[in-house]
Amino acid sequence: MEYTTLGSTGMSVSRIGLGCMSFGTGRDWMLDREESRELIERAIDLGINFFDTANVYSSGDSERILGDVLADYDRDAQVVATKAYAEMDPANTNSSGLSRKAIEQELEASLDRLGMDTIDLYQTHRWDDETPIEETLRALDDAVRRGTVRYVGTSSMWAHQFADALHASDRLDLERFATMQNHYNVFYREEEREMLPLCRKEGVGVIPWSPLARGVGARPLGELESTTRGQTDEYLEQIPYLDGGGEEINERIQELAAEKGVTMAQISLAWLLHKEWVDAPIVGTTSIDHLEEAVEALEIDLTASDMSYLEEPYEPLPIAGHE
Repeated sequence: MEYTTLGSTGMSVSRIGLGCMSFGTGRDWMLDREESRELIERAIDLGINFFDTANVYSSGDSERILGDVLADYDRDAQVVATKAYAEMDPANTNSSGLSRKAIEQELEASLDRLGMDTIDLYQTHRWDDETPIEETLRALDDAVRRGTVRYVGTSSMWAHQFADALHASDRLDLERFATMQNHYNVFYREEEREMLPLCRKEGVGVIPWSPLARGVGARPLGELESTTRGQTDEYLEQIPYLDGGGEEINERIQELAAEKGVTMAQISLAWLLHKEWVDAPIVGTTSIDHLEEAVEALEIDLTASDMSYLEEPYEPLPIAGHE
């Protein structure tokens, strides 16, 4: 395993983060409690110390499962990230959004489900148009000062919104967003226009979600629908990965994988790991074999020519992931 400093925090994380959305219930492709434990324990064996979940994943079950497993290990050696924003209780209008009330009650609930006193990285899952960013930042700053959160981060939004948030933190002397978890992979590179240069300029750590484009970068297009997730993941149809040059990129990944004797997923992940502004992609998987392959991708060397070959067919796409 390789490790890196997360943005400007000084905190060390594995270069592969384990995404925990697949733990729990709600989808046919998700893992039950025992299967989740096996995957988390194998991740620890492989040297992964960075785990990313959210309150909304399986309505809190992902946090419960992750907390139960990590309780058997050295908590100080692990970096745990979770998120808040999405609705947790349809009967409670304050169970969503980023108001002070929502943040404080959802943070307390996440701590309880995780069985932890402190969350290493507490992230806002999306932008809240209904709450002034200053209120959100003050609530997060208070959480850091109380010691229930160590660092705060955020996720997909417009670059101008993120710039406003960073400026507000500086202006009010409040805790800054230390990380950006954004939508970025070889099939979707719109973040290279503004968000990623902004993160590099501001010293913000980048931990992309969907590094394999929800499986599009992991297998030939004809095989995607043969998987349970390919058949049931309605979100996959909402993201235009195959518009423009997507099909050609998929074919070139196949070619490079065959040439180097590795899997398509490893090529897709290696491309992301070669990008200087990426700290640690968040890799979600339901397979121990695929998890091991993801870690092995750290050893794959892509030349400048390889990178250009994968990138050349790309065409601009509609923005996806901010909602």
